[in-house]
Amino acid sequence: MNILISGGTGFLGSKLAAHLLSLNHKLYILTRNPETQANTSHMTFVDYDTTAAELPRIDAVINLAGESLLGYWTKKKKEAILTSRLRVTKYLVQLMKDMKTKPDVFISGSAVGYYGMSEDFIFTEATTQPGNDFLASVARQWEIEASEAEKLGIRTIYARFGVLLGRDGGAFPLMSLPIKCYAGGNIGEGEQWLSWIHVNDAVKLITFCLENHILKGPINVTAPNPKRNKDFMKKAAQVYERPNWFHIPALLFYLALGEMAQLLTKGQYAYPQKALDYGFTYDLGYLDQAIENIKNPSQELPSERK
Repeated sequence: MNILISGGTGFLGSKLAAHLLSLNHKLYILTRNPETQANTSHMTFVDYDTTAAELPRIDAVINLAGESLLGYWTKKKKEAILTSRLRVTKYLVQLMKDMKTKPDVFISGSAVGYYGMSEDFIFTEATTQPGNDFLASVARQWEIEASEAEKLGIRTIYARFGVLLGRDGGAFPLMSLPIKCYAGGNIGEGEQWLSWIHVNDAVKLITFCLENHILKGPINVTAPNPKRNKDFMKKAAQVYERPNWFHIPALLFYLALGEMAQLLTKGQYAYPQKALDYGFTYDLGYLDQAIENIKNPSQELPSERK
């Protein structure tokens, strides 16, 4: 397939691109500085001024672009988080409108933050009511913008990402730092849910969405075994053979990080019901497997065995 990707040079996007290249797809990576990238026979970098006429027939579009959530959430930062997602999505939808032959599928990023924060409820893709906080508002508006692709007859998927875990990016390096420094422990009361997924499984699930021609709508890109913060930290400490006795008051995070602290002090239980219903299998679906793989990334995954 010819696949157009926004956000293809980020933590998740670069790993997805490498995987799709291994499957012999041809990629067109949107970037603001294509001249700084080296094109290959199967990967071409293009800028955000590219028109439909300048592209070949595109079979699939994957939208992963957006301002990082990390950083103190000033008014300006929050505006950038929202507008960056809407701007790129609007551009991609217009690009698809201008294509004589429409792509078969549009996979647009979203987040489990769509559901809002809760320590009590289990959210699946059947949950239609979004939350009422900032992240829920961003996810809802992002999905509304992406839904314009449905009106073009394009199979559209809203990939609601949980917390991505990996060795060289995502949330784990920051979350595990206290543990590695012998200061591990739960954040706040530790009751907040963490709906996580190893980046390898996230790549595998996006590819699954590309290839499964009847899958559409929202899909939770999470592992089927969410953990409360206290259990997550305990498991990480066990794998790294470190103590886990500190309690870090949530107030300290709010003083240091402002509203962004809710990424660490609050959460939701987002269960990947649709992925399981459609027969997706995880390589690293249990937390001890995922953390062990981060610690020892050379170990063979089940899907790599012959």
